[in-house]
Amino acid sequence: MEQAQPSPLSPFVPVMHRERFAELTGIPFGVIDGWVNRGYLPTIIIGKHRLINLVELTQTCIEQLPR
Repeated sequence: MEQAQPSPLSPFVPVMHRERFAELTGIPFGVIDGWVNRGYLPTIIIGKHRLINLVELTQTCIEQLPR
């Protein structure tokens, strides 16, 4: 029996590498890297890795929804 392919965010993870984020969004890595360096995307540093903070990004998106 063939298994269904899991969603890229299932189970949801609170952080993600910039490369994977670029892959999933279809936005070139250079653009993502620039947005991170300019502070447009929230990040968190864990050890030597700078990861995109998906929880904070989601919160920002929700707050910017029209009311």
